[in-house]
Amino acid sequence: MRNAKFLGLFFLVIAAGLKTILLITDRFPFNADEAIVALMARHILLNGERPVFFYGQAYMGSLDAFLVAIGFAFFGFHVWVIRAIQIVLYLLVILFTVRLTSLIFSPSNGKWYTAALLAVPTVNVTLYTTVSLGGYGEALLIGNLILYDGLKLLRVLEKEGFLPLRRIGSLGFWIGLGFWVNGLTAIYALPVLLSLLWAGFQNRRVVDQKRTGIAIGIFCLAWLLGSLPWWYYAIQEGMDRLISELFGSAIATSEGNVLQQAIRNLLNLLIFGSTVLFGLRPPWEIRWLALPLAPFALAIWLALLGWWTREVIGNRARLQPWVITGIAITFSLAFVFTPFGADPSGRYFLPLWIVLSLIAGEMTVRYIPKVRYQICLIGVLVVFNLWGMIECAIRTPPGLTTQFDPVAVIDHRPMPDLIQFLRERGETRGYTNYWVAYPLAFLSEEQIIFSPRLPYHPDLRYTSRDDRYPAYTQQVIKSERVAYITTKNPELDKILTQRFEAANIAWQETWIGDYHVFYRLSKAIHPQQIGLGEMSP
Repeated sequence: MRNAKFLGLFFLVIAAGLKTILLITDRFPFNADEAIVALMARHILLNGERPVFFYGQAYMGSLDAFLVAIGFAFFGFHVWVIRAIQIVLYLLVILFTVRLTSLIFSPSNGKWYTAALLAVPTVNVTLYTTVSLGGYGEALLIGNLILYDGLKLLRVLEKEGFLPLRRIGSLGFWIGLGFWVNGLTAIYALPVLLSLLWAGFQNRRVVDQKRTGIAIGIFCLAWLLGSLPWWYYAIQEGMDRLISELFGSAIATSEGNVLQQAIRNLLNLLIFGSTVLFGLRPPWEIRWLALPLAPFALAIWLALLGWWTREVIGNRARLQPWVITGIAITFSLAFVFTPFGADPSGRYFLPLWIVLSLIAGEMTVRYIPKVRYQICLIGVLVVFNLWGMIECAIRTPPGLTTQFDPVAVIDHRPMPDLIQFLRERGETRGYTNYWVAYPLAFLSEEQIIFSPRLPYHPDLRYTSRDDRYPAYTQQVIKSERVAYITTKNPELDKILTQRFEAANIAWQETWIGDYHVFYRLSKAIHPQQIGLGEMSP
């Protein structure tokens, strides 16, 4: 028992230590999506706001912002607080994943190998469990809690026992909470519920129908309680947008019929998604990582998955292995047949790393009898992951970034210089693009407000979804003085110059890192007056 506690603590320290080193050395850029979480948390504390969803969206609940707000209340408005919350969430994910092993496998002996792979994961997992995008850390933890309660109930059903109503209520609550926080948790809920239904059907002769009815009622009530914020929003705003965004309407998709989009999504899954999942490349670019070790790591994963397939097919009587296999199957189907498959950036694949780590730990123990060979095999995967992480950390910029569109990869390290420049010249209001506006607002403590009404794409495409917090735009519109900031967009710079000249406006300009600043305009002019910041046809 003492050794088990030591090992558990050891892997938690390793996981937290690696992330802390990367944070101290500033390897994670502070991008706009994370800045929105920070601003939501700030507004919760200072303005009394109670957002239900991520600003500008209706499919990702605001739980992350409330957790960050708690952190801000204790430690102040700092970026590191946001990351600390994510680290704590991930450490809880590791703890619950280790606890899941004894419920899935019988017997279970590979939990510490699972913990090792979670402590030193791929670049993709390291990135999205350190930087906040509004709810992925919570989704992983809630998913594990769904699995924990579901597998506990499954064990009771298999023993033909009475369902514990408290556990039923707990499962319903977590599934409901996940429904609000992040729809990704559905890939956990569906296999769990199907397995419970199947086990209940098999034992229907001994199941107490009255107690079953009570259990279903408690489950539904608990689910409603967990998803209450979702229903509150639905009553206030209607359900149309909620339903459409839950199924991916907010994801930009390419043209084509349903079959063509499904084929494209399948290719994204097999080519781009799998290489990110196994740590062969970073999620933001096509570049092989730890190349000398990559073929060996891939071969190990293929062997582990081959052994797992044999185990699952050869032991159909046990439902537990099918539950975690069902997570992968449900995810794959959802990815291929919904618009989410158009975005193989990596964050959607996070639950699959939990599944892979569980499989790897157990299959290593079952098929490799000698401990030293087990350690060597898992060691290769851990070293491979660490090598890839170091490679990405060294290449700063971009560092470990959530931006996979090159035009959105901005070096924000000169942001303090930009803030100082704007303050000294009194340029506290203006216009810029999505990727600059929100980090600038948070890091300046909302003293400098720039509306994201400028396009960042080279072809000047723009969507009003970029304007996530319209109150900022209203402040800028009312200002008698505005500046403009662009990034990596020569075509936009050219158009601004032409339109300023056509309007007889004098101005000055300067470069601060990637930021191109147009300031001291002789009169205020707004994007809609010069044909910018409008929806593209």
